[in-house]
Amino acid sequence: MELSSSVIRAKKWLDKNEVIAIPTETVYGLAASIYSKKAIDSIYSIKNRPTTNPLIVHIKSEKELYKYVQNIPVKAKLLAKTFWPGPLTLVLPRTDLIPDYITANSKTVAIRVPDHPLTLELLSNLDYPLAAPSANPSNHVSSTTAQHVEKYFNTILPFVLDGGDCRKGLESTIIGFENGEPIVYRLGALTIEQIELVVGEVQIRKNLKEAETPIAPGMFSKHYAPKTPFFVVDNIDSFLESVTTDSIVYIGHQSRISNSKIKHQLLLSETGNIEEMASNLYKKLLEADSVGCDIIVTTWFENKNLGMSINDRLKRASVK
Repeated sequence: MELSSSVIRAKKWLDKNEVIAIPTETVYGLAASIYSKKAIDSIYSIKNRPTTNPLIVHIKSEKELYKYVQNIPVKAKLLAKTFWPGPLTLVLPRTDLIPDYITANSKTVAIRVPDHPLTLELLSNLDYPLAAPSANPSNHVSSTTAQHVEKYFNTILPFVLDGGDCRKGLESTIIGFENGEPIVYRLGALTIEQIELVVGEVQIRKNLKEAETPIAPGMFSKHYAPKTPFFVVDNIDSFLESVTTDSIVYIGHQSRISNSKIKHQLLLSETGNIEEMASNLYKKLLEADSVGCDIIVTTWFENKNLGMSINDRLKRASVK
């Protein structure tokens, strides 16, 4: 089958040991060959990411897993078979095919099969996996469109593989294993409920403080934050009464509210669809950040299913 012209261009840059941006079903990533130390160093530099924070390796299929990891628990195999391609990252003992600089010298590697047709086409025509952390400066809001990537890195990256808007809009769920049992290191687009239907009850690991060393990407407490002060509240009316500014952006779940202090209102989903809300979260945060108001405010979600993952991102984006 003939390759897409954009995939051909992406491959050419990657083969030259360059960093490009790629789409996934979750968010856009800054991608490079795992075997190019130069390109991987560039990813860390471009993102201003601590080199102690490991990267996620993206592979073309579940079958490839057995080349790059070893001592795979039964429940890990079951999760991979059930959810790949998809928004699930597994943290497993690595083989010698994974370089130290990908894992921050850890003996485990975070690995997944993304679910985006362009990126799967690209991976299928490469002789190497891709490291691909989210395409945004560290601690900033993740990119879910090619335009977001270009705004962050327009003079830095040689190429952005434009795959349209990301369907999921939240990063992958990351799962590690202790004594063969799954532990969620990062909540994400794959819900706890979906996971537990396959492998039974799972534990959730608490987020790390900045001074701690992460086992996997996405474990720090502060992340995904807009530049504008961002508040997540239980009761929007009480919050509006308590603040003096009248320059507020309100991100509503489904409905608008009437208050003179609110200058802009953005809705995550007019139909109340939770998948659409998750998909639009970062897009609306970036939009809210661009209007020049004093603060951004939203309210918590019901803490179940995707609402739990959205709450996780809201909490980290609003950490003071």
